[in-house]
This record gives sequence, structure tokens and C-alpha cells, in this order.
Amino acid sequence: MRKRNRHARAVLAGTTAAVLGLAGCDALGGGDGSGPSGARARHAKPSASPAPLWDSSPSSVAAVGDSITRGFDACTVLADCPQVSWATGDSADVKSLAVRLLGPAKAATHSWNHAATGARMADVPAQMAQAVLHKPQLVTVMAGANDACRASTAAMTPVSDFRAQFTDALRTLRRALPGTQVYVSSVPNLKRLWSQGRTNALGKQIWKLGICPSMLGDADALDAAATLRRDTVQKRVEAYNTVLKEVCAKDARCRFDGGAVYDFRFGTDQLSHWDWFHPSKDGQARLAELAYRGVTGKTS
Repeated sequence: MRKRNRHARAVLAGTTAAVLGLAGCDALGGGDGSGPSGARARHAKPSASPAPLWDSSPSSVAAVGDSITRGFDACTVLADCPQVSWATGDSADVKSLAVRLLGPAKAATHSWNHAATGARMADVPAQMAQAVLHKPQLVTVMAGANDACRASTAAMTPVSDFRAQFTDALRTLRRALPGTQVYVSSVPNLKRLWSQGRTNALGKQIWKLGICPSMLGDADALDAAATLRRDTVQKRVEAYNTVLKEVCAKDARCRFDGGAVYDFRFGTDQLSHWDWFHPSKDGQARLAELAYRGVTGKTS
């Protein structure tokens, strides 16, 4: 009798272990045998980390924008000088963003400048269409000064139009190159440039040829009307920078400079000694330095 009881308990224990073992398989593997368990779980390979959205060392650079990116008035009066461009120039005095990122030899064959003197944001979508033909890994954008530098404050580009045009430029890029990065420079502080340049008599004579009349016209006038005009231009520049920041923030591969160019205090050494408004070679070098920091720095 005792032997039969021992035998029954042994059978019951074995049956219970089998049932529990089956339940354990379902709990760990989902009941279909697809999940890792035991030794397989211990040796399962961890999933690869996703590639970062921002690459701080792109292998090619294209630039779009206005006269600043063309190096206007940095070498000779009223002329482009793209070799000293902050974005793509090859001047050793400037060490452009492209040179800093790629080195001089590679920058000569893997950087392109599609900016144009006098360009406004409305021109940037077409420039961007040219830039995408090179399939660059990074596109720099610096535009907006000419949208504020008009014959009068009434002629300045409306903020809503500026937003639509910049959005269109990014859309043009994204349709062709969804993975290309964009670095957007803020519009410079035009009122500060007026304040610096108005101390030079030659510069003020050049201004009369039509350089940024909404801000630089009647440079020595300090009456209420002139002050209101300059403040109106300045507020429009600030609104443009807000647009650049907001539109860029919606694109995971776009970086705005955080107002670095707007905040930079251009002194007389950083201004062209032809027009005392556009960046000199030294000013172009400072812009290149700011951009390099922005492209290679870590985001918060």
C-alpha cells in the first residue's frame, strides 16, 4: 500500500512539473515559440543604435543666399568675391565652413555656391533647386537682409510671405534630398551695422548708391521719423529670424544658428572698407567660425 502511494505521488509530481513547464514556455515566449528564452535570450544580439539625425562632419557643402555669401565688397568695390565667402570660399585668410569641414583639397571639388547678390528669400527656392543637383550633404542658408533692405519700409517683404518662401525652399530640398542637412544663419543686426558704418564718411557716400536704403538712407538723420524707420526695419529683421527658427524647428535635419549672426558685434575691422556694411575678409572669417561651431556643436 505504501509502495502504491509513493508511486502515485511520483506520477502526480511529474505531471505537475510538465504542466508548469508548459505554462512557463507560454509566459516567456508568448505561446508561439518565437521569443528568446534560456540560452537564446542570453546570447541575443542587442539592437543597433539608430543613426544620429545630425552629422557634424558632412562630406559636401552647398550654399544659398545673398550678397554676404557671395563675399560682396570684401575684395573690391561693388563686386562679388566668392573666394572669401564664409560658406564655400577657398581663401586661407577666411577658412570657410567648407574648408574647415572638408579640408582645402576636398572643399575645392565638394562645395558649391549658388547665392546671388541682391537675392531675397523669394529667390532661395530656385537656388535650392540648383543646389540639390550636386546632392550635397549640407546646405547653408543665409538670406533675409535684402527682404528688409528695400527702398522703403512699406516695400519690405511681409513676414507671412517670408515664411511661405522659406518653407518652399526647404520643401524643394526635401523633395529631392530628404536626408540632407540644412544650416540656417540668422539675419544680421542691420541697425548695429548702420551704427558702426555711419562713422565713416566714405562708407556713407557708398550707401547713397542704394545699399539698404530703408536702414542706411539719410544716415546722419536722428529725428523721430528716421528713428521710427530704422526701428521698423529692425523689428522686421527680428520677425524674419523668428520665422527662420520656427520653420527650421519643424525639420529634424535643420539647424538654426540660435541668433549667432544677429548677435555678433561687427566692428570696423569686420566691415568692408568699401561700403562699411558688408563683411570684410575678417568679417567673413568670423562668420565661418560661427557656422563651424553651429554645425559641429552638440544640441542641448
